[in-house]
Amino acid sequence: MKEVIEKLRPTVETWRPERILAWAFDTFGETVAISSAFGAEGMALIDMASRVRQNFRVFTLDTEFLFPETYNLMDQVEQRYNIRIERVYPLTSPEEQERVYGPELWQRDPDQCCNLRKVEPLRRKLSELRAWIASIRRDQTADRAGAGKIEWDAKFGLVKINPLADWSSKQVWQYIREHDVPYNVLHERNYPSISCTHCTRAVRPGEDPRAGRWSGSSKKECGLHIIQPLANSPEAGV
Repeated sequence: MKEVIEKLRPTVETWRPERILAWAFDTFGETVAISSAFGAEGMALIDMASRVRQNFRVFTLDTEFLFPETYNLMDQVEQRYNIRIERVYPLTSPEEQERVYGPELWQRDPDQCCNLRKVEPLRRKLSELRAWIASIRRDQTADRAGAGKIEWDAKFGLVKINPLADWSSKQVWQYIREHDVPYNVLHERNYPSISCTHCTRAVRPGEDPRAGRWSGSSKKECGLHIIQPLANSPEAGV
């Protein structure tokens, strides 16, 4: 599959998101799913998927620290698109995490907190799949700048599909308005990027759109979308 993906990459770069989704559903069937945190990009992607195929899989990493507005939006998504969101939970409850790692781990060691509540749950979920679909854009962070519309995810060992990789935030919001797509009301309160309550704040005028994530630290990614180089690549030091 790695070789197939590498051959397809140049061609797929010319495809629109809807065509990429159709290819993903036709190629992988029930073994591909959309991963969503229900941000603006995620909502646009879910709406596109609903126009391509009636039955499609969506899963989310429920850290148990999400905003009430996010949970409300998830309910709306299930009703509007007639799907059941597959909720993936950490193996460690918030109470167990505090008992084992101490209070407010997200402040003292945010990488460890993200690993417990996001990365490992994702790894478990992806072990059930042959491919996953994400809503990341290349202009969001430096780690995402090299994302292909399709690529081999060496970190998790399956195909990763990023239909909106070359889109801008403006294009995402234009799609949402044109198709009357529901979105998280926190976006109207200066939250362009939304995750856990403990590590997300509103963005101030003039700040980067992701400045509200892990504010006060150098952390920019939760670890889900950081590419791990292939073993024989120059980046891997071989």
